Amino acid sequence: MNWLRRLMAGRYGSDQLGLALVALYGVLYLLSRLLRSTMLHYLSLAAILWAFYRMFSRQLERRRAENARFLESAGPLIRKYNVNRCRRRDKDHCYFKCPNCGQQLRVPKGKGKISITCRSCGVSFEEKT
Repeated sequence: MNWLRRLMAGRYGSDQLGLALVALYGVLYLLSRLLRSTMLHYLSLAAILWAFYRMFSRQLERRRAENARFLESAGPLIRKYNVNRCRRRDKDHCYFKCPNCGQQLRVPKGKGKISITCRSCGVSFEEKT
């Protein structure tokens, strides 16, 4: 295992963009097998080769900048996915949007019809939990 540490010393390693490229490779590879498409096969190879190139690269600042651009563009989708996943797992609360400012509000379930006051704008509205 020491040889792997020596190999990766000074190299960039994996990050969120690299993981997304590996996932893209998996999807494209499966599609290329199902559809028997040579073009999709080559696109999947390009994705995995780019992921490996980034992982073994010694240009740390460039790879960090690429990952930052990726996170900036994919950030809203990732946050929306995480919020929806959290909501599905949370069995003790209901979630509402403020009709005035759109702020997400969390209230306990099973309290009947309650008056909810938004913390950011102060608007009060009634909802059933």
